[in-house]
Amino acid sequence: MAGIVVVFDFDRTLIDGDSDSWVVAEMGLTQLFNELRSTLPWNKLMDRMMEELHLQGKSSVDIKECLKRIPMHLGVIAAIKSAQASGCDLRIISDANQFFIETILECHGLLGSFSQIVTNPSIVDGDGRLRIFPYHDVGSPSHGCNLCPSNLCKGVVIDQIRASVSANGRKIYIYLGDGRNDFCPTLRLVEGDHVMPRKDYALSKRIYSNRMLIKADIHEWSDGEELGKILLHLIHRISTEEINCSDLSQLNSSDHI
Repeated sequence: MAGIVVVFDFDRTLIDGDSDSWVVAEMGLTQLFNELRSTLPWNKLMDRMMEELHLQGKSSVDIKECLKRIPMHLGVIAAIKSAQASGCDLRIISDANQFFIETILECHGLLGSFSQIVTNPSIVDGDGRLRIFPYHDVGSPSHGCNLCPSNLCKGVVIDQIRASVSANGRKIYIYLGDGRNDFCPTLRLVEGDHVMPRKDYALSKRIYSNRMLIKADIHEWSDGEELGKILLHLIHRISTEEINCSDLSQLNSSDHI
């Protein structure tokens, strides 16, 4: 029987807002952020914001406390726990960063629900400063994708996930996201897979502007409550279809005994 792999974006998907923007606003960095926005790639810009917080005497503990105030919809929390309990393999691919994501998930008791979190790595260095780095090594050749930023191609990651789990039989993928960089992994989905774009956001608009390129079934959602309901309905439907197919196969086999 096929397993279900559920892959989530993080910002504006698992959480309603954007974790980077939340920290920038809540910790008084908006003016500097806007001044530097056009001069640095987003990944490097956030690393610069963390440097500024360090210069102001703010520690990684202060940043954690800020992140813990980010709300997560109860419907999303319940759906993650139910999906995990049903045996789904849950993963995250995000252009946020490891420190932000792990802090938020841990705060809501969800960190152990995910088998893999692929995002921009981060460390707290010897001086106590939070550093944020690109997922793809800037010293290596470009990933060659014109749909994704240079620091992270989500399509490449989906291909790596598919290769790593394919030995265990056919997997059905459900991909949830909202942004422009969620379009590339959506193109890697095949017939029988499912994509859940957030309604009226960039991913949804790109999907419907390029409808003929999409092989997966499309299920839009608007908020955390709807995300949870649609995701659990899909998981139940896929599981039921698999059980019915298995029962039918066994019945046909017994007819030939």
